[in-house]
Amino acid sequence: MTMKQQESEPAGGQTSAPEILERLVQQAERAGASDIHLHKHGSAAAVAFRLDGVMTPTAELPGEVADRVFGRIKFLAKLKTYQESLPQDGRIDQAAVGARSDIRVATYPTVTGEKIVLRLFNAAGVRTLAELELPAEARAELDRFLAQTAGLLLLTGPAGSGKTTTIYACLRALAEGGSRHIITVEDPAEQIVPGVMQTEVNEARGLDFAKAARHLLRQDPQVLVIGEVRDEETANIAVRAALTGHLVISTLHAGSCKGVFERLWALCADHSAIGAALELVLNQRLLRRRCGECSGKGCPSCLGTGYRGRLPLVEWLRVTDAIRHRIGAHNFDSLAARPTLAESARGLLQAGLTTEAEVGRVLGFAP
Repeated sequence: MTMKQQESEPAGGQTSAPEILERLVQQAERAGASDIHLHKHGSAAAVAFRLDGVMTPTAELPGEVADRVFGRIKFLAKLKTYQESLPQDGRIDQAAVGARSDIRVATYPTVTGEKIVLRLFNAAGVRTLAELELPAEARAELDRFLAQTAGLLLLTGPAGSGKTTTIYACLRALAEGGSRHIITVEDPAEQIVPGVMQTEVNEARGLDFAKAARHLLRQDPQVLVIGEVRDEETANIAVRAALTGHLVISTLHAGSCKGVFERLWALCADHSAIGAALELVLNQRLLRRRCGECSGKGCPSCLGTGYRGRLPLVEWLRVTDAIRHRIGAHNFDSLAARPTLAESARGLLQAGLTTEAEVGRVLGFAP
């Protein structure tokens, strides 16, 4: 019996909305889904899980059942149950649905009906650097950076490429050292790391990344983690902090390691400071791992997808004196990560850990 068949059974009208919601949440958690999407089209609603970064249809809720489930979600998240024309955000306590951790809720109106996304936080805890399964060379570069007392690490990659997971693993490694004052600015804080002072931005109240980082530098941090460099002010704060004795970790949206330098050049007025502050750039993606139980053929364990879990695909660039000279001369064309994402992908294919179709899906081309 497929997941879709299993989940369609409680939607037949004999099971209550609380039971349907609990069953969806618990099945999503067992499958390792990161999100549950419920999207109305007409009176009915389609349900899909995000499994290993890919949307997987799982159920169809009839109209009356869909209305009750949507209402139940809003009630538990303390949202306005009658409001369907404006976005709303809330949170459901884990005990209310028998989940392993609290659930973030986001609603949004679409042309076919309301959409609700439930974000399931990982209850297993923050991963260690070893559990990330990074290539040995990339892991060595990260360890080297984390042992420093100052400098800037920037992670890049599209949404869902594992940047936040890598940052939390770095935080755990730093916190386990126990000797440094570590402060984060996040949007939102998805996991709690013991020994770290974690804060959240609140743009509705005027607290954005730049303002939070500026004030938190007065809290005497030795390590500062900024969730994302989004604007000129945040970029300049990150660079200056790295130059004044702070270890700084952040993310920046760019398509490659070279693209990070191009973005920073546009954001920072003091171009000479970019090369001086930056120590390491890590560009990453996530590839679905071939299911070990069926060798990619599809089985109940992988819900018929042929994949189970994900692998990091990374390229990195350590900033050397030679690279700093190129940055100062605005010579970005000569900046190239080794190995490239394509080269790393070929290694994973040769090891039989993923498939050419999956690499093509993530990179947009065959390696």
